[in-house]
Amino acid sequence: MLTQANATLWPSLITVSALILYFVVTINVGRARFKHKVSPPQMTGNPDFERVLRVQQNTLEQMTLFLPSLWLFSQFISPIWGAGIGAIWIIGRILFAWGYYQAAEKRAAGFGISTLATLTLLGGSLIGIIMSLLKVSQL
Repeated sequence: MLTQANATLWPSLITVSALILYFVVTINVGRARFKHKVSPPQMTGNPDFERVLRVQQNTLEQMTLFLPSLWLFSQFISPIWGAGIGAIWIIGRILFAWGYYQAAEKRAAGFGISTLATLTLLGGSLIGIIMSLLKVSQL
């Protein structure tokens, strides 16, 4: 049984995993810069470099929605379910990166998986917050 003290362990693990994933895709940008000779502050050049850069940028953009949604869902619905859906998000982002590194048109499945996970967390958060508000107003 989850206690208040350990309820955040699973979402915390997912948060650290997402941050590690972001760190890895950021390192990949540096490696791609070196490989394709694209010096900072350049943001364009070789298309292979640009795809690696887009993975990093898009992952950062998606984390802005994902992380608050993960924590709100975990608070108002379930930390275990939140972590499970968060793990799906991470898998989706890995598939997104792997596909995008190969060719832009191979990114869709991973993007779809991670977007669906984010929307589930976001929608669940809203429902959980509304349900909590209704319970409070009935007291």
